[in-house]
Amino acid sequence: MLATLPGYRDAVALDESFRPLGAPAPAHELDRLTSLALRMLGDDPWVGGFPLPGNAGERRRLLRAVLTIRGPAPLDPELVAVLDALLGGERQRTPPADVVTLPAPIAVWRGDITRLAADAIVNAANDAMLGCFQPLHACVDNAIHAVAGPRLRADCGRIMSLQGTPEPTGTAKITRGYHLPASFVLHTVGPIVHGSPSPAEESALADSYRACLDLAAEVPGIRTIAFCAISTGIFGFPKRPAARIATGTVRDWLAAHPGRFDRVVFVAFKAEDEGLYRELS
Repeated sequence: MLATLPGYRDAVALDESFRPLGAPAPAHELDRLTSLALRMLGDDPWVGGFPLPGNAGERRRLLRAVLTIRGPAPLDPELVAVLDALLGGERQRTPPADVVTLPAPIAVWRGDITRLAADAIVNAANDAMLGCFQPLHACVDNAIHAVAGPRLRADCGRIMSLQGTPEPTGTAKITRGYHLPASFVLHTVGPIVHGSPSPAEESALADSYRACLDLAAEVPGIRTIAFCAISTGIFGFPKRPAARIATGTVRDWLAAHPGRFDRVVFVAFKAEDEGLYRELS
């Protein structure tokens, strides 16, 4: 049975403010914390042992990879505190972009969605809803989980455990954003397309956008939402029809629910994507 928000809201403490166990670390402490986290993870049964790289950049890449392959099992609180200090410190080094500076009610913004301070951002998830388990994979799912930290996967694991079945295409779940500038993450599974999309696949993509808007509307604190380009990466949905469906669906939803959201942002990672959304918005 599909888990609805009332069925998992308390399980992921959705309405509680995120309180990290470790204060954000200054820049000169980040590599030490990275090395400490790697040593603490070295005996983790999920990941096994690994040699510690010789330079700071490689150590940080290894930590990201290790956390990517680790499942949603609980972490030792001491390790959580180390990761909180590290991720909090990294966030402070890169000031976020604030959506309140963008046009309303619909805007297009080019950049990294993990750096956008919207109330909620949208993650293009797979039907397991646990994030991408491919180390250093360049998908938005991996990027969002890496910046948010391992609590995000743990929350997704709780939701999916309650649900007991894979997430259907065109639906959505919500969690807190943890170390992201966004307070919440909306996770949706878009259609997988091979070649030109069928009418059913186009309808499923529209369903994903509507599901995110409907779910966000159930959380009073969400006034701004930023969408990634759902299904247009490895899921293969052609970019122009995807952008047409995205912009049309959002416009129709906002027209039917006037005043519910202050801004909806389409996030483009490349210049060609930005051009498409500006043309169609």
